[in-house]
Amino acid sequence: MSFFKRLKEKITQQTDSVSEKFKEGLTKTRTQFADKVNDLVARYRKVDEDFFEELEEILIGADVGFNTVMELVDELKMEVKRRNITDPAVVRDVITEKLVEIYQAGDEAPSKLNLNEEGLTVILFVGVNGVGKTTSIGKLAHNFKQEGKQVLLAAGDTFRAGAIDQLEVWGQRVGVDVIKQGEGSDPAAVMYDAVKAAKARGVDILLCDTAGRLQNKVNLMKELEKVKRVIEREIPGAPHEVLLVLDATTGQNAMIQAKQFKETTDVSGIVLTKLDGTAKGGIVLAIRNELKIPVKFVGLGEKMDDLQEFNAEQYVYGLFAGLADEGVE
Repeated sequence: MSFFKRLKEKITQQTDSVSEKFKEGLTKTRTQFADKVNDLVARYRKVDEDFFEELEEILIGADVGFNTVMELVDELKMEVKRRNITDPAVVRDVITEKLVEIYQAGDEAPSKLNLNEEGLTVILFVGVNGVGKTTSIGKLAHNFKQEGKQVLLAAGDTFRAGAIDQLEVWGQRVGVDVIKQGEGSDPAAVMYDAVKAAKARGVDILLCDTAGRLQNKVNLMKELEKVKRVIEREIPGAPHEVLLVLDATTGQNAMIQAKQFKETTDVSGIVLTKLDGTAKGGIVLAIRNELKIPVKFVGLGEKMDDLQEFNAEQYVYGLFAGLADEGVE
């Protein structure tokens, strides 16, 4: 049985609604990526250098990232030689296998959220303005509430006009309180108030917004360090997660932002928004392989429950959904 068939069987044993969300959310990428791979396989009768060159172009076009593409193609060539594969259709199956392997290789950093089972969990959100940071906080708050957890939000982005109001709108929508101060106030002071309030109310999860200015990295770094110091002083070991929010539709710009934030703070995971709105969903693999930061959540639509925990197998299945209909055994 092919790897993809085994993967499909495994996925169908998992939550059907989640599989559908990944399948639907990756439609644009699948149309660009898997359909082109299928076309490539149909046109070639043998696996040769020209085949691999075209495959490289397809992968780069999906924003898998140059370095990752080179690694992937080299591994594919070795696997083709090792297994003595001559049929391009079989190579397509090996591609799905290698994509899962690339994501899971050297997975020192877990993809699951690090939650504090002993008490309050503090999650800090960082990222430039306009990437969907506030929306992600609201949707994650909704997810936690659905799990029966008590949630509180901290409006730490005190510099951007309207940021506090935007978070309050999400708080009202989800039914979660927001701790805030006035516009232009000290973000660290907001975090101090939020941690105190969370502890006093016996809250499970505190989700903290932060400013997203990258124009002056030194100031941003100092601000984030101060915020983290205040949180850690009140709760040793916190924040338990620093999640960087990136917009998938910006492709390689998202990679640049990830590198910059990685330099300024200890990013523990990525929230990749608007994955459903791009044909370049390969950025997931580039981030994981080149930056060694796990993608923890992906945005797969506009609905409240469309922020999903990332799952490498669901992702690859979503990329190649319908492949079984193409006759891979």
